[in-house]
Amino acid sequence: MHDLIAKVLTNEPLNADYRCLALDAPAIARAARPGQFVHLRVTGLELSALRRPFSIYRAEGDRLSVLYKTVGRGTEQLSRLRAGDMLDAMGPLGNGFPLGTEGQLPILVAGGYGVAPLAFLARQLPTKGIVLIGGRTADDILCTDDFTSLGWDVQVATLDGSRGENGLVTVLLDAWLTAHAMQPAEFYVCGPYGLLRAVAERAAHAGARAWVSLDKHMVCGVGACLACVQRLRRPDGSTWIARVCRDGPVFEAGEVVWEEPK
Repeated sequence: MHDLIAKVLTNEPLNADYRCLALDAPAIARAARPGQFVHLRVTGLELSALRRPFSIYRAEGDRLSVLYKTVGRGTEQLSRLRAGDMLDAMGPLGNGFPLGTEGQLPILVAGGYGVAPLAFLARQLPTKGIVLIGGRTADDILCTDDFTSLGWDVQVATLDGSRGENGLVTVLLDAWLTAHAMQPAEFYVCGPYGLLRAVAERAAHAGARAWVSLDKHMVCGVGACLACVQRLRRPDGSTWIARVCRDGPVFEAGEVVWEEPK
């Protein structure tokens, strides 16, 4: 883990809501693995403001990139950064995705900007597979070109039907599972909690392994504050409390004790 002052290289809009921030952060970029994240202190906010965690989207040479959506004061300030500006970056943090199991077709399932770490993963997995991407509207569908350029099969679903299938991304997953019931597969998932749980349940029913990237509110990013705890189940049935930022954010779905919807 490195804590350094990184220089902004680019901060480009992808559409009206999403942007891609690229940093000159050699130590972090060279150590980064798919599924890990960086903790950024946003320039222009008061020093007491909390860092923001962002999944790593790309790590190439000295260059590190993240995707983000402008949803609040922190990301709005982040969107104002320009090339040459500096910000405090800590990372890479956490544990990422495993890089595939021989004989298993990789199925990546993403919701919204949960696609970012899966795009990073797709560049490193030894076998090409299928990517299922879901969003509320067409503007929430990101990174499709990243996957198609690598030779992955990309399928899309939107809740309003503005792109791809009309409905949740699990509509695509259910169709695939029905058509390929005998295909050995391994699932990699990043997105909202409901999506993670839905894929975990389907994977368990199919007798397949699934890896989920949990999104919990993180404060320190290194496991000290216990703000991002998650209950996990051991093989003997007992449970323990993990720190998502340190022990995760990626876990095998069968370990997770899923909370009931509130």
